[in-house]
Amino acid sequence: MAIVVAECVFVWQSTLFKAASSKGLSYYVYVAYSFAIATILLLPSAFLSYSRKTMLPPPETYVLCKIIALGGIGFLAQILGNKGLGYGSPTLASVMSNLSPAFIFILAIIFRMEKLSPKSKSSNAKIVGTLVSIAGALTVVLYSGPPLISPSSSPSDAAKQAPIFLRADSDWVLSGVLLAGCWFLFSVWYILLAHIVKKYPSEIVVVFLYNLSLTAISAPIGFILESNLKKWKLEANITLLAVLYAGIFGSTVGTAIHTWGLHVKGPVYVSLFKPLSIPIATLMGFIFLGDTLYLGCVVGSVVISVGFYAVMWGKAKEEKVEDYFAISSLEASSPEITPLL
Repeated sequence: MAIVVAECVFVWQSTLFKAASSKGLSYYVYVAYSFAIATILLLPSAFLSYSRKTMLPPPETYVLCKIIALGGIGFLAQILGNKGLGYGSPTLASVMSNLSPAFIFILAIIFRMEKLSPKSKSSNAKIVGTLVSIAGALTVVLYSGPPLISPSSSPSDAAKQAPIFLRADSDWVLSGVLLAGCWFLFSVWYILLAHIVKKYPSEIVVVFLYNLSLTAISAPIGFILESNLKKWKLEANITLLAVLYAGIFGSTVGTAIHTWGLHVKGPVYVSLFKPLSIPIATLMGFIFLGDTLYLGCVVGSVVISVGFYAVMWGKAKEEKVEDYFAISSLEASSPEITPLL
């Protein structure tokens, strides 16, 4: 249930940012302010969590270096994602987020963390699922099709307005490329975060240090790239609401829930709920932003979800096999108990 709440938080965050960016909110200002707010909010919780866990040692240098690297990756991913969202829509962002398992699988092959076996059903499922996911992403980005739901007209009228061919909208294609890059970086981010929480099992402290490092990275870079000081002064409208929501809920609550899920349940469980963000984003985009839903987006979403679950099935099957062999090896290595009589 907590992971579902986190997905809703992130989708609503994307919707608010899309609305705020149309009012002139800068990507750099948004990232710097939202993570600064999250850092301030997490400071008391991180301090209490660290002081209560008396057995918890201070983070070692290599852990801190990895968290700083995590902040750098997170910053780049945020900028790519926010720029992509500015050109596209929350629905497209949610669809592209389901590429994450495929990207993780590709990265695992590149860094030899994954061994492919043509005779293994799990390996074949992950290979096919990755290819299907990429095909689904290309369908969403390149294929338009007729509009199915349009806020300005009925579905039957909207279907007569657009021919069925490839998209000519360069902004939408650019958005897809930027969002794909964003989720490729977030795939690296997930792998590194899962490794960090194994070495330092305090989710609140890790999330606080991550937000602190990202704030330290984004603030100076933001001032350099966004030199117009008027952009840094937020008015009491949707721009301020988007920043406050991102800082309070997105960077704090959502990230903490995902970090907890990675530590307690593992990346497979956390990723299972990703496709839920697609219908939620579609509904919010239609109601609050007046987005039009096209056939290509629906077809691509279905295809990418099928590929997503194929990859996740293969991963879950491998984990079951690994658990089985781990239990078997423990039973084999345990000494036999001989009766006393």
